[in-house]
Amino acid sequence: MLHRVAPSLRRALASSTAPLRGARLPDPVLPSPHAQWRRCASAAASASSSSLPPPPPSPPQGPPRHGGVGPSTSSLNPAEVAKFASIAETWWDSQGPFKPLHMMNPARLSFIRSTLCRHFRRDPYSAKPLEGLKVIDVGCGGGILSEPLARMGATVTGIDAGDENIKIAHIHAASDPTTASIEYCCTTAEDLVKENKQFDAVISLEVIEHVDNPLEFCKSLSALTVPNGATVLSTINRSMRAYATAIIGAEYILRLLPIGTHEWSKLVTPEELVLALQRASISVEEMAGFVYNPFTQGWSLSDDISINYIAYGIKKSETPSTISQ
Repeated sequence: MLHRVAPSLRRALASSTAPLRGARLPDPVLPSPHAQWRRCASAAASASSSSLPPPPPSPPQGPPRHGGVGPSTSSLNPAEVAKFASIAETWWDSQGPFKPLHMMNPARLSFIRSTLCRHFRRDPYSAKPLEGLKVIDVGCGGGILSEPLARMGATVTGIDAGDENIKIAHIHAASDPTTASIEYCCTTAEDLVKENKQFDAVISLEVIEHVDNPLEFCKSLSALTVPNGATVLSTINRSMRAYATAIIGAEYILRLLPIGTHEWSKLVTPEELVLALQRASISVEEMAGFVYNPFTQGWSLSDDISINYIAYGIKKSETPSTISQ
C-alpha cells in the first residue's frame, strides 16, 4: 500500500541541478473540457432545476510559478490566505466546504500514525503513541488535524497565516481538555525559522499547492525539523486525472469544493516534491495515494498516487545545503 522511494531515484533527483519545474509535465490537453462539462450539465439539468455552475476553465497555458531559485523569499500567497479566511467559520462543518478534508482525515491520520510510530519506534496500537513528541501542523486551518494529533499524545503547535483560521482553531480546541493545550499561532513557517524553533515531526497537509515558492517552503519545513526528525506532506498531483477529478469534477460539477480552490499550475508532481525535499535535506522514504470510494463515501490509502498523495521523509543530520542556482 505504501510506496518505498527507491534509493536510485533519490540519488538521481539529488544530483539534478534543474529547478523544481524543470521536468514539468505539459499542460493536459483534455478532449473538449467544455463539451464534457456541457454534457454533464445537461444531464444534471434534467434531474435538478437549480442553477448550474459556470463552465470550468481550460488548464492555464502560461509559464509556471517561480520555482524558488535565487534569493530566499517568503512562500506566502496573500490571495490564498484570503481565500480560506473567507470561509474560516466553516472549518468544523463536516458538510461544508471542508467536507473532503474531514472525509480524508482518517486515512491521513492512519499514514501519519504508521510512519511516525515506525520512525520514532513507538507502539501504533497504544492509546497515545505520539506522547512526548513535539509536532507542528503547518497550515493548520481550523485545527482538524492538530486535534487528533494532540489526542494521540503529541505536544502540538498549529500555525496558519490566516488569523480567522487560528481564532476558530482556538475556540474549538478549548472545548476539550485533551486539545486545550494545543499552541496555535498566526504566523508562517518562515517566521518560526527565524525564531530557531524546531520540532520532532513537521506536518503540512494540502498546503504546498497554495504557496508561491515550493522550494523555499520545503526549506522552511526542513529548518523546523530536528536532525533525523520526520516530515510529512500531502498534496495533489499535477496529472490529467487530477485535473479532471480534483478541479473539473470536485469544484465545477459535484461542488465538493468552492470553485477556484485549486490552480492547475500550482499542483506538484511526486517527482517534483521528492526533488524539492531532497534539496532541502529531507530524504523521502515512503509515499501513498488516497482513493475515494463513492459507495462508502470514504477515503483509503492506496498505491495510486496519480491524484492525491502523501509523503514521509527524514531530515538529514547535516546542515541543509543552499539550493542550486
